[in-house]
Amino acid sequence: MLVVRPAGSADFESLMELAVLSGRGFTSLPEDEPTLRERLALSEASFQAGVAPPEAWYTLMLEDLETGVVDGVAGVKASVGLKRPFFSFRVVTLAQSSPVLEMRFDHKALVLVNECAGWSEVGSLFLRPEKRKGGAGRLLAQSRYMLIGIEPQRFAEMVLAELRGWFDEDGSCPFWEHAASKFFRLEFDQADLMSASTNGQFILDLAPRHPIYTELLAPAARDVIGKVHRDGEAARAMLEREGFRYQGLVDLFDAGPTVAAPRDDIRTVRDARRLRVKIGEDAFGEEALISTAEVSRFRAVRAAVLIDGEAAILDRAVADALGVAEGDSVRVKA
Repeated sequence: MLVVRPAGSADFESLMELAVLSGRGFTSLPEDEPTLRERLALSEASFQAGVAPPEAWYTLMLEDLETGVVDGVAGVKASVGLKRPFFSFRVVTLAQSSPVLEMRFDHKALVLVNECAGWSEVGSLFLRPEKRKGGAGRLLAQSRYMLIGIEPQRFAEMVLAELRGWFDEDGSCPFWEHAASKFFRLEFDQADLMSASTNGQFILDLAPRHPIYTELLAPAARDVIGKVHRDGEAARAMLEREGFRYQGLVDLFDAGPTVAAPRDDIRTVRDARRLRVKIGEDAFGEEALISTAEVSRFRAVRAAVLIDGEAAILDRAVADALGVAEGDSVRVKA
């Protein structure tokens, strides 16, 4: 059985292994020991209400209970853009016309913005390649919304997700090579690491202040604006099923798209029910997403459950995986 649980300091080796596997452009999983250890410490404090709610960052691990191997990671930031700016490029249309020539032109341009300040963010979703079938990714992704739904007041009214932008087969990033690097004058990996491990002041210092007309960019860069990495298409589809939509915003470095949704309209947040646990002898009922009903004890599984009025009847193995007993509350999303 697979279970999603809070990350702890003992997960460092697993988290570093996933960071290495994630490859270039996965900003939230840098191959940097101090950054990852700090993230794990912040996650532990967040689950135990040891930090101010806007500063919380909850990291979740997908564990195979049979093997004890961590197969994936995901996260929820309670808010972004408060202590450090959360910059994006907004894709806008600039209209220019000449009455004398009786001509009008619409130009696409990229404009630096900080529109998402205070929003919550779901991200860091990564699974081992061999685990990307059979529903593991869906369990891990939806567990983030189950967490949000336990105490929605811990999170903002808008929730965003950034998707990794396009990289060629050789690992190069067309948007970075032909556009962003002209302003930052760094190697992509160096800029990516600095974005994840510093306060982002270098972005504020060096990012372009004026619109960038996309027609002036090389076609290789222009054509990938808002394009999702080949490994991110499944993640985008899952987000869209939950109600997330493209916002016309793209990442500064790789031009990957930002999607967002109102917190209370996210399908899993909206539809999950709070029920009381009853223990049955054998697995029965329909498969559903089940989580605990307390942030500090958060765990989530996908398993069979029989809903009887306000009761969720679980078999003993599922109850043990969740760490719940008869009479405890759980949240269930059919």
